[in-house]
Amino acid sequence: MLCIEHCNASLESERVPTRQRQRSDGWRSGFNGLEQARWHLTGTTESLARKALVAGPLLALSVLLGCPAQAATVPLKRLGETALPGFSGDFDHFAVDETGNRLFLAGEDHKTLEVFDLKTGRRLKSIDGFGAPHAIFYLAESDRILVTDGDVGILRVLRGKDYSEESRVEGLAGADSARLDENNRTLYIVTGGKDVPLDHSFVVAVDLHTNKKLGEIRIESNHVEGLALEKSGPRMFVNLTDKHAVAVIDRKKMKETERWPIGSEADNSPMAFDETHKRLLIVCRKPGTLLVMNSDDGKIVARMPAAERSDDIAFDAARGRIYVPGGDGWIFVFKQNAADEYELLARVESAPGAKTCLLVPGISRFFVAVSPGDTKAEAKMFMYQVEP
Repeated sequence: MLCIEHCNASLESERVPTRQRQRSDGWRSGFNGLEQARWHLTGTTESLARKALVAGPLLALSVLLGCPAQAATVPLKRLGETALPGFSGDFDHFAVDETGNRLFLAGEDHKTLEVFDLKTGRRLKSIDGFGAPHAIFYLAESDRILVTDGDVGILRVLRGKDYSEESRVEGLAGADSARLDENNRTLYIVTGGKDVPLDHSFVVAVDLHTNKKLGEIRIESNHVEGLALEKSGPRMFVNLTDKHAVAVIDRKKMKETERWPIGSEADNSPMAFDETHKRLLIVCRKPGTLLVMNSDDGKIVARMPAAERSDDIAFDAARGRIYVPGGDGWIFVFKQNAADEYELLARVESAPGAKTCLLVPGISRFFVAVSPGDTKAEAKMFMYQVEP
């Protein structure tokens, strides 16, 4: 039986033009003074305009021809962008202060910490004095901002009220990725590796009560990327990119207990952990891939094409979604139907270089940093509304 090709084909998103104005702070908006700005209709299926024209006839024809109609989904709607003129190179990670309405972004190659208004996206402040800022954490109870600085090899602790430095932890050469154990107030920082350069790396535990090192573990890998912490137990999962494997570390003993291969030569980098379903969500580069690994035994239970050149991943537990931004200019949004069952929900347009992100579930916002990198394109920050 014939079936309409349109039922399963993905159409590139169309952009609906709006009135725009440019403010001095770089925020572009099609609505005078409102935070909703520069609307785009994006997704893997038809734009909303096209849907209005074809949805009715398509549904009728698909029923007649025995082809199930495929509902279009637009999980992210772009609200606006903040232009960041004068930036070059790459951005790295985000952090958020929801109570104080602040968004933080590491200007890795610009050597700054950027501060934005969380609701409007307006750029508020640029804090200099960094070497190469990477991971950022905001501690609400003490109003402190933690920033790993790989070039200087320190963890900087800033006062939230005026961004002055309160203290620092030194001896962290190549400090990069990090994860915070909020219950124990311990920060785990990846150091060492090829950028120092060393043929090995470390994960260093820092006690945030005292800002002193608690311990470290040496890892025989010169390229360690994303890591994730188990809340219900002592395990830490670490992506060993050059080994194409995941190391399992007992963070109480600071000892590696297992090492699980990812089953390909792709470069495993960002990682998130769905602890409810005991699944590690791993993004790889070359080629862009989403891997889902059982956290009990290291078995790969799903493998799907994903955005290329991604530096981040966000897991939306409430909606059962996984967001993977890519330097190729697309955000891949996956739907988790079950612990071992996933599907591509949408490919949402972003921009070349848009490869780090932050999901803020409390306000249903998703932020993406557009790094100029080698393209010399304009640096930007995109803000999206997360749709139900």
